[in-house]
Parts: sequence; structure tokens; C-alpha cells
Amino acid sequence: MRRDVFQAIADPTRREIISLIAQQALTLNGVADSFHTSRQAISKHIRILTECGLVEMRQQGRERYCFVQPAALDEVQDWLAGFRKIWENRFDKLDTLLSDMKAAKQKKAK
Repeated sequence: MRRDVFQAIADPTRREIISLIAQQALTLNGVADSFHTSRQAISKHIRILTECGLVEMRQQGRERYCFVQPAALDEVQDWLAGFRKIWENRFDKLDTLLSDMKAAKQKKAK
């Protein structure tokens, strides 16, 4: 079953796992050591992240390592891009308003 990226990143533990292994590939035990939860719970989170394409497991010797697949977050970035434009427009309007208010205040002071 392929899961949705948004579903995967909705959980704070999974976001922490992504941040952790983005810095360095880790084994499941390595990831589990960074959390105060069971290895089984971490395995479940890793499985969900793997199913949605955010994490890839690779065998290296006797160990299996977790690697982040940042391209899977493009869907999130694309979705946020529309909101970014809205906020940029609002900040531009705020900049204009503040500049007008500052100019009016300086004009009054003269």
C-alpha cells in the first residue's frame, strides 16, 4: 500500500526520524536509540516512511541502513508554493503600508 507523504509527515516522531537520518544514514537500532520508544514502534514509523517513499532501506554488509529520499518531499514543497506566494504578497503589502506610514510620520515631523 502506497501511503500519502502528507500522512507520513503528519506525525512528529516521523518528522524527527526524517531529520535524524537526513544528517546521517542509520540502522533501525541507531534510529531507535535516539527515541524513548520501542524498536517495534520505530520500525512501524520507518515502514510508513518507506511506503510513502521518504525513506529507503539499503543493505550494507550485515546491516540495513535508512536513507532519506528528499525528492519525495517535492509534493509537499509544490503544495506549499501556492501559500508562499500568498504570504509574499501580504508581506509586500505590509512593507508598502509601513513605508507609507513612515513617510507620513516624517512629513508631519517637518
